[in-house]
Amino acid sequence: MNHRRPSKRRRHSRLQRPQPFLGFSPFARSLFLTSSCSSSNRHSRDRSLSHLPSESNPKHAVCKHPTPTKRPSSVSDDDEDNEVNEKESGAEQEMEIIQADFGFFDPKPGDFGGVKLLLQNYLDNKPWDLSGFVDLILEQTTVGTVVKSDGGDDQGDEENDDEDDVYAVISALNLGRYAEHECIHELKKFLLEACGDENVKKKLRTLLEKQANEVGLLVSQRFVNCPHQLVPPLYDALFDEVSWATEDEPTQELRDSFRFKCYLLVTRIYMRKKVDQQKTVTSPDCNEAVVYIKAEDEIFQELSSFSFTFRLHNEQLVPYELRNYNLIGLVMVVKAEAVPKFRERLKSLLAES
Repeated sequence: MNHRRPSKRRRHSRLQRPQPFLGFSPFARSLFLTSSCSSSNRHSRDRSLSHLPSESNPKHAVCKHPTPTKRPSSVSDDDEDNEVNEKESGAEQEMEIIQADFGFFDPKPGDFGGVKLLLQNYLDNKPWDLSGFVDLILEQTTVGTVVKSDGGDDQGDEENDDEDDVYAVISALNLGRYAEHECIHELKKFLLEACGDENVKKKLRTLLEKQANEVGLLVSQRFVNCPHQLVPPLYDALFDEVSWATEDEPTQELRDSFRFKCYLLVTRIYMRKKVDQQKTVTSPDCNEAVVYIKAEDEIFQELSSFSFTFRLHNEQLVPYELRNYNLIGLVMVVKAEAVPKFRERLKSLLAES
């Protein structure tokens, strides 16, 4: 019955500059290209996408553009305009030639800084035990993955760990198993207070309290330019490990703790403001109701048993292209039996990207 899990350390990817998600609308694809192409020319604290959920602080953008050559002071205004046009027309070509190596790793304490940075806005601006939450993720090594740039060092020397190398993290925490931890208590309280629909809140309370031992909190955060080719393998790794853990964990209690009946997800989306049919020339497709920051969230919501949105209170830097949208929180509950369909649709969605 016991299965030996493949070593994550051997799973590497040499990837080109990420392409737009096929599942996004033309407007969202345009936004993705705009944010990606400009990422190398702005300081991380000034970037327009620095507060996107799971893609915060894009100084960690996976594939960096070459540093632009400084323009001589003698260049004329016409030359400057030509230079700008050349840069814009060559942006997509730059995306084709940049490559980066990535490795999938089991979580470990040395990843604390990078993972905490990824999760810094997980619960809006609420003060909570984020450090304790990160500790839970990193202590659960049998189920969970951290993606880092791979320099080919197999030594596993924690002295070489750098929080700047962490590009993504994914895990699933049993809400019942960790119920006594302060961070989980605070997370549950936050979600119940954020839910404004009493009928939905009743369902949510049942999951968080009476059925907590059957609920997996699916945490999936990554930086905005993390290559989309990594997304299906990340979810495959997670759900495979959950399945293996039901057989491989050393005690029956631990094995049972991974027999999830549903997953709870906390993420963010852009939702169009209620304005009087405002039209702009930014894009012909700028009137769509929702823009999904992560392609998989659209699939999760379509498969969800129920979901709700909530207002974010921390100050957000919204990209110009999304000035008619609000960044809001989204909570979804997805039955575990829907996971195979999710995996199939995710691969199909990104297969030709």
